[in-house]
Amino acid sequence: MVPFTYRATQSEQEAIAGALAGGRFIAGGTTLIDLMREEVERPQRLIDINRLPLRAIDVRSDRLVIGALARMAEVARHPETVRAQPLIVEALLEGASPQLRNMASIGGNLLQRVRCPYFRAIDAACNKRVPGSGCSAIDGINGTQAILGTSDHCVATHPSDLAVALVALDTIVITRGPAGERRFRVEELYRLPGDTPHLEHTLLPGELIVAVEVPHGRYARRARYLKVRDRASYEFALTSAAVALDIEGGIIRTARIAAGGVGTKPWRMRASEAVLVGQRPAAAAWARAADRATEGARPLSGNGYKVPLLRQTIFHALETAGDIT
Repeated sequence: MVPFTYRATQSEQEAIAGALAGGRFIAGGTTLIDLMREEVERPQRLIDINRLPLRAIDVRSDRLVIGALARMAEVARHPETVRAQPLIVEALLEGASPQLRNMASIGGNLLQRVRCPYFRAIDAACNKRVPGSGCSAIDGINGTQAILGTSDHCVATHPSDLAVALVALDTIVITRGPAGERRFRVEELYRLPGDTPHLEHTLLPGELIVAVEVPHGRYARRARYLKVRDRASYEFALTSAAVALDIEGGIIRTARIAAGGVGTKPWRMRASEAVLVGQRPAAAAWARAADRATEGARPLSGNGYKVPLLRQTIFHALETAGDIT
């Protein structure tokens, strides 16, 4: 591990100043420490933000506010999350082992790095790790890579299960930095790789995620997170679907769908949502939505199976959510 300095910060202002001076925020450290050990990440300064008062889970009449330092396990077992946002609970429980959920923070989960094997192999070409070096996955072992949002410079999937659920639920992320506070959708936190895959998010220099706000939409109670993976124990998604439905009088009034394991960022399926509105909740509607989900897919030599698998994942997630009473 490359030498670094460490400082536990006492205030947001101190943390932001440290980040502007070249430091890296650390909370649970469940991703960053691994990458430092492998020398994929080599920060010179770590800024421990765990003492900041950003761990609260606040229930309001129209939304659930989750502090960025709340641990995954805390959020998953909080009675108001269980009551009002079951989709978040399912995504959190599917997203990591119990040990990791006890340590990993909500903000850190949203900003975790990709799990592409070439990103972690420092002797392989990876544009995320070394811009301009190339992408070994495009012509290499690419069975787990993305089929949506890819470019000629990167095909890595975004790893977060939680982010998929938050995107489906139109969640707002709150940040604070040198220019003050910003509020924007979690979906807008992530960049497509394009020709700059090393730029993964839209945070400004020194900016700190402080909370996320999840609206209590009518669709939130009739929701399901379905994850398909190689093994039942802790593993990243081959495909996943976060779906939420508002059904009234036997008609779908609103639909929310996002997919994971298939995109270079959590992938909102607006075309699939649109074909569901005004329809009756039945197999024919689920099939039409699932078919729309794969439009624009660009499979590689080893991941073409993800196209039909994504259709099936979305179909079964919608079918299950539609049966919730």
